Amino acid sequence: MQSPLTFPALHASHAGIWMATPDGQVRTVGKGEAVGRAAETPIVMLNAPLVAQRLGYAELSGLDVLELFAFVHPARFVVPTAKGLATVLGIKADAEDGVWSDQKVPHLLLTATEKLLATLADPAWPEREGAWDSAQALMRVRWPWANIVLRHLAKPEKPERWLFARLPEWEEAAPRTPPRVVTLNPDAVQAQLASLVGNGAETRQGQRDFAQAAARIFAPRARKGEPNMVLAEAGTGIGKTLGYLAPASLWARNADGAVWISTFTKALQRQLVREARRIYPDPESFKQKVVVRKGRENYLCLLNLEDALQGGFAGRAATLAHLVARWAAYSSDGDMIGGDLPGWLPTLFRRNGSTALTDRRGECIYAGCPHYKKCFIERAARASVQADIVIANHALMMVNAARGRDEVSRPTRIIFDEGHHLFDAADSMFAAALTGQETVEMRRWVIGPEGKARGRRRGLAARLADVASYDEEGGLAIEMARIAAEALPGDGWLGRVAEGVPSGPVERLLHAIRTMVFARDESNLAESGYGLETELADPPPAVVDAVADTQVALETLARPLTLLGARLESMITDPPDWLDGGARARVEGAMASLGWRIDTVRAWISMLARAVGPVDADFVDWLAIDRFEGRDMDIGMHRHWLDPMKPVAEIVLKPSHGVLATSATLRSGGDWANAEARTGAVHLDHAAEHFSATSPFDYAAQAEVLIVTDIKRGDMAALAGAYAALIGASGGGALGLFTAIRRLRSTYARIADRLARDGLPLYAQHIDPIDTGTLVDIFRDDPHASLLGTDALRDGVDVPGASLRLVVMEQVPWPRPDILHRARRLSYGGTDYDDRIIRAKLAQAFGRLIRSAGDKGHFVLLSSAVPSRLLTAFPAGTSIRRVTLEQAVAAIKSGLSPVTNIRQDDANTLQEGNPI
Repeated sequence: MQSPLTFPALHASHAGIWMATPDGQVRTVGKGEAVGRAAETPIVMLNAPLVAQRLGYAELSGLDVLELFAFVHPARFVVPTAKGLATVLGIKADAEDGVWSDQKVPHLLLTATEKLLATLADPAWPEREGAWDSAQALMRVRWPWANIVLRHLAKPEKPERWLFARLPEWEEAAPRTPPRVVTLNPDAVQAQLASLVGNGAETRQGQRDFAQAAARIFAPRARKGEPNMVLAEAGTGIGKTLGYLAPASLWARNADGAVWISTFTKALQRQLVREARRIYPDPESFKQKVVVRKGRENYLCLLNLEDALQGGFAGRAATLAHLVARWAAYSSDGDMIGGDLPGWLPTLFRRNGSTALTDRRGECIYAGCPHYKKCFIERAARASVQADIVIANHALMMVNAARGRDEVSRPTRIIFDEGHHLFDAADSMFAAALTGQETVEMRRWVIGPEGKARGRRRGLAARLADVASYDEEGGLAIEMARIAAEALPGDGWLGRVAEGVPSGPVERLLHAIRTMVFARDESNLAESGYGLETELADPPPAVVDAVADTQVALETLARPLTLLGARLESMITDPPDWLDGGARARVEGAMASLGWRIDTVRAWISMLARAVGPVDADFVDWLAIDRFEGRDMDIGMHRHWLDPMKPVAEIVLKPSHGVLATSATLRSGGDWANAEARTGAVHLDHAAEHFSATSPFDYAAQAEVLIVTDIKRGDMAALAGAYAALIGASGGGALGLFTAIRRLRSTYARIADRLARDGLPLYAQHIDPIDTGTLVDIFRDDPHASLLGTDALRDGVDVPGASLRLVVMEQVPWPRPDILHRARRLSYGGTDYDDRIIRAKLAQAFGRLIRSAGDKGHFVLLSSAVPSRLLTAFPAGTSIRRVTLEQAVAAIKSGLSPVTNIRQDDANTLQEGNPI
């Protein structure tokens, strides 16, 4: 039985607060009245956490339209704004440009709610199955929408298939045969490229040349360990995605092999999926031929979800679990991070419980799981073995190479797009950290839940109970490991260490490290709340003694784990009678997880040996305290490779037959020698080939760089005023990039209300309770919006020119002078090393501005002193001027200046307002 909606709607922006009654009357209200009404009656709103933040009332809750949308249309994309909601639901705006003014948003929310509720009674509603049971479950966990939904939802005539019955099972397939040896004909490559580009499309010689260069990695290699490697720098607009997909798809078809394409950002992964549909337009063929692979932590774990649905989650987290279950029934791949789960959904629940629904701790029990045959992770892994195109990311490529379970399916042809990020990805992947947080996680992995801990966490004994029952030696190893893990820090370790009452050898080491770091820190940042660090050199006796005790404790843990690994391996080599196919898969999975943990413990032991032993020239070691707003968050010892591309070359590049590393900024502000160093090619015996193609864009006509010289460094009011003036001059469409979150927050707080009153909404990373991907979606969808952010937005953000007309950097992105950077600076060229990093960051930021032939815009750098040598970061022909803020505002208002760009080496010859 349907009934009319009787609740008011509330909308809050930086410009004001508006409330609508069910009869459509809208009026302006104050914060006090809005909070009071929300406390006494359910109110319809859009993105309750964001509204709560703008009202300054954290406990605000109500009827969030986004939650209702997630129930009615799971796995369907929507930009979580008034305009986005209206677009998806087909609600027309009064204005011709489709803009919804703040005053009209409350009425829109009521209209959207009515349309969503009406969908529940629509016989053609495609997501009907499971809705009734889901709504019943949501009513039991007191979801605010549940009773309203059930009044509009007819009870099904027969029982519905619930999630675990609905999901299909994956099937085992025979191992893929090795690819055939083929040589790609140049004419065939060009024909394949032409078919992908399409009839009537513009012929771009740069793209044709790029495709031919990419095809070289598919030639048969001459010697083992010497892959055909091509380094290709292709400027924005060349069309490199289709350029390498053409030879890749041709080789995959002719050789019956798989090509792995690795990216650094989720945005490029999504773009690759779209472009790959040109190769396989048939949906079923596409599903078989193209697979997106990510780390296990990205996918929904069905066992964790089941536990959450059966009482493992409480309160709002339980509501999230049921909405995720609703999504999982319709998801294409179960990817919770960057897949078809709305990125905004977990953020609606403030305390993000979504991380507990993935396998982030390496606790998978594989074939021991009742949902193993329907597991999203296992399905993706098996599909990738048979696929032609596997789309992955740099981190997964390295993890699979380092810890891969299946040598037969190891990638042999690899394309690294966004290749300028390879070094950073490797630096993170091959680093080691012996810290409090890491050791606590190790203890939990071995022992499992302790005390009153809730959830599905299982220690080694629980995960390998049958192994222990059949193998006495293995069972003894598990028990020995459990006892040894008790020496690791447990809950409350941070407080004990800070108070000087550590418990156990590792906590004593952390206490000694903390004391040493505070004593030797020379940054004077302790009082400002920033992280602190010091070199691992000449440690005091307290650290030396604690290191020795910790070494003993970790060796005591490593021995039984190693023994257990040997017992599991012997089961696979000489299987007992009870080891059926399922048990074998579980043992193999346990071996992979165990191997990872053993490697981690051994890395810790190696770090400790360095603390009191000779220096290893391949590594950089230091001690650090991670802090946030004056509070210690973690303490420990860190180790990074001085050159992380060394292990990449050994475990990823050399076993491959062909590798392409490509990017618009592959040389990262340097020469080819720099590109070879940053991609690992320098460590190969066979020299890599080089290819370059400049961007086809007319940068002289499309873009202008303005260096604003009259904003004093450290003057926060002037900085904020500059951002407000520049954004106002461009009418929005601005991307503001900051090198420090503190300055970002200060700027946002000073200008958000002012801009909103002018109809220019402002969003910000680290402030708005919205994930970064969704912030970019909102920014892309509204040409009047602007977005402030940090490094995550400097690269991999593809926003069309209508929504991105201005990029503003608050200062030159000087490298942070930490211990790791100092060591690399000394090894790789001093000032030149710094300059290459800065030029690369400037080039990547500038690359956000011009993405197509029709884009135009300004790049503004707020710095009074920019060395001329850094200006080669910008494309040749781009107009570059040093101007005052007033001149910059005037230039942006009037459009691009018809000036001639002149680059000069001597900064002394530069004149304010003149081109350089």
